[in-house]
Amino acid sequence: MLELSLNARRGSFHLQVECRLASEWTVIFGPSGAGKSTLLRLIAGLDFTGPALNGPSRPESARVVLDGRALTDSARSLWLKPGRRQTSMVAQQPALFPHLSVGANVAYGLNRLDRASRAKHVEEMLELVDGEGLIARRSQDLSGGEAQRVALARALASRPRLLLLDEPFSALDGEASDALLIRLQSWTEKHHVQTVIATHDATDALATAAEVALLREGRLAALGPAAEVLAAERNRLQKRLL
Repeated sequence: MLELSLNARRGSFHLQVECRLASEWTVIFGPSGAGKSTLLRLIAGLDFTGPALNGPSRPESARVVLDGRALTDSARSLWLKPGRRQTSMVAQQPALFPHLSVGANVAYGLNRLDRASRAKHVEEMLELVDGEGLIARRSQDLSGGEAQRVALARALASRPRLLLLDEPFSALDGEASDALLIRLQSWTEKHHVQTVIATHDATDALATAAEVALLREGRLAALGPAAEVLAAERNRLQKRLL
């Protein structure tokens, strides 16, 4: 279970969210500018991590608890050391190491495994995202869709307890995106990885029968089953198809 109590500002934008995400697969849905990416970055501890002269400051208050274990020091709005977060995040723009091959990118951070085990694990992760043919490629030579697959494989390789995905399939076509989405949900359920995925595409939620957190202008407008929260959006899509 993921417990959130976040209150943060970036310029004129104010995000204020308090909720409990009990489902192992939650979709953060909302239009552009609703605060989806900001919310994920706050959970991951990648944003508002300290005072900056010309940038965002720490949130006014921040409490992130995963399975009863605090990921933040709420008294000072600080995130605990990365090793204690047990989280992995895939951002909209895959942040691959350009000087490393695909295989080395996925293997990054797996030093606890011996060489043979590490190589096998990398192959398994790439196969999961349908990227096994990319292992020897240079990351800078990948297409946008290929880079997203590799970034996802790298995030999964560490077997995080919490996986955060920000529009992770935006560079893939519809059929490839749907296939990877279903495969990913099956894998995360099998390995008990709580997943939070931000998207503006309602089909990502409806196709997986997810719990949906509807975000509007930095506020949580609704939280519940996709069929209920996105009923109006589903009807709109059906009318377009007809």
